[in-house]
Amino acid sequence: MAPIPPGIRLLVSFDRDQWYRALTFVLTFLLYTSFHLSRKPISIVKSELHKNCSPLSELSTLASSSGSQEPSLPSRQTDMDCSWKPFDKGNYKQLLGAMDYSFLCAYAIGMYLSGIIGERLPIRLYLTVGMLTSGLFTCLFGLGYIYNIHSLGFYITVQVANGLVQTTGWPSVVTCIGNWFGKGRRGLIMGLWNSHTSVGNILGSLIAGYWVSSNWGLSFIVPGLIIAVMGVICFLFLIEHPNDLKSISAQKSSPGKSMQVQTKHWNGVNGHTEVYLQYKDNKAKAYYYYEDRIGYQSRKSYDTELLLPRDSVCVPVQPVVVVKNESEPSAISFMGALQIPGVIEFSLCLLFAKLVSYTFLFWLPLYITKAAHLDAKKAGDLSTLFDVGGIVGGIFAGVISDKLGKRATTCAVMLLLAAPTLYGFSMISQFGIGPTIGMLLVCGGLVNGPYSLITTAVSADLGTHKSLKGNAKALSTVTAIIDGTGSVGAALGPLLAGLLSAGGWDRVFYMLMTADFLALLLLLRLVTKELVSTKSHPISAVELKEH
Repeated sequence: MAPIPPGIRLLVSFDRDQWYRALTFVLTFLLYTSFHLSRKPISIVKSELHKNCSPLSELSTLASSSGSQEPSLPSRQTDMDCSWKPFDKGNYKQLLGAMDYSFLCAYAIGMYLSGIIGERLPIRLYLTVGMLTSGLFTCLFGLGYIYNIHSLGFYITVQVANGLVQTTGWPSVVTCIGNWFGKGRRGLIMGLWNSHTSVGNILGSLIAGYWVSSNWGLSFIVPGLIIAVMGVICFLFLIEHPNDLKSISAQKSSPGKSMQVQTKHWNGVNGHTEVYLQYKDNKAKAYYYYEDRIGYQSRKSYDTELLLPRDSVCVPVQPVVVVKNESEPSAISFMGALQIPGVIEFSLCLLFAKLVSYTFLFWLPLYITKAAHLDAKKAGDLSTLFDVGGIVGGIFAGVISDKLGKRATTCAVMLLLAAPTLYGFSMISQFGIGPTIGMLLVCGGLVNGPYSLITTAVSADLGTHKSLKGNAKALSTVTAIIDGTGSVGAALGPLLAGLLSAGGWDRVFYMLMTADFLALLLLLRLVTKELVSTKSHPISAVELKEH
């Protein structure tokens, strides 16, 4: 007999639950990757919506002066032709900032409602509808190029609608991953899983950058189609909770053919409908089954064998044990979620941390274009290094917080190091591409590390706080509150960047450093509590039960 290949041995070493857990991990990773993939194109296309037209103007002036001795004035028409109306005016930074603000403000407002709605609807259907509509509005933005639309109102309306429907993503995927993964190495697992943010940004930058110079409409249409296709995959394969598989197991499990089955229904107590079954096999042993909401649960009763008649008479079995009512837990209220210790502090901290991260997300390619004098495609490709650093930073933050058992302290240290690093980036980026690459990696790790940790492991810790008594229904609401508050900062950051950049990019970096220090101050109470405590568990964390 031939030996079994090592790859097959590895595959069969995992049980069914581990395979389903792996499927949920990979699927939710890809689903939210597509969300960020569809958000990134706007930052790449900005430098194409308003180009630096001075070289074209100079060439036009030289050409006209060589053919005529009369002095020629710089052509205003050339400036308007090389940019996309209405972003061809001097206030283009404010207009681009307004587009960012419209998306992020709608996202922040919708996020508070999304978590509450998501807990009351099937997550799979809720997420599918959100992804399909996100794909629709992303494509609509790109159609503005194809149909030559120059209305600012059109683009802002599409951005607002897209911001609202994209709020369906984060609470849904975090709830799914929280349902499937328990306490073990949560920081590491969620640090790896949360790299979907950076992976989506990298893919979005590369896809948008491929078409940005030739047809920027496709920079939106292709990501829109991708997220719509992923929405269909979500509908076909996403399993919200391990308990959802019990119905499949119950349908497959049936008594043996050698047993004679007789049933009689009786209305039980406390809302339970119990089905009394008597099975008589060749050994004359008696069995009974009873049905609960969660699924079919079987027991063998050999003690009642002598009490049951030998012929086929169906007798109701009187259980001597108390059956616990496994009723569906009720969803937590908004104010109830705010009362969980640590939710307010981490939410406000994320506000400033996400302000910094999203300012880089929306404005970094344009800054590289102006500072390093690169075209839109090269600037977009270079900006992906910030997200590469973010992947490493998120994983590093998760591993360190797992080992130390101190989530707030880990975030605080990284925030403390991020502020001077931002100042160094603003100085070094003017000395060429080489130093810029190194600083982009470092800044990405320090900026996105705390952001990643708070939105994943910390949210899961707080969503399973001991005061909730195991109610997993709170996870979506807590996640939405934390990420929704952070989205307020995500809306303010790009808007302030658009206003401050008119007076120079130095002001933007001072704003980012101030935000980092404020985020650090908001965690000081929790950091002090962690350092004083002798326990090694994360703040406000309890063990998430395996479902």
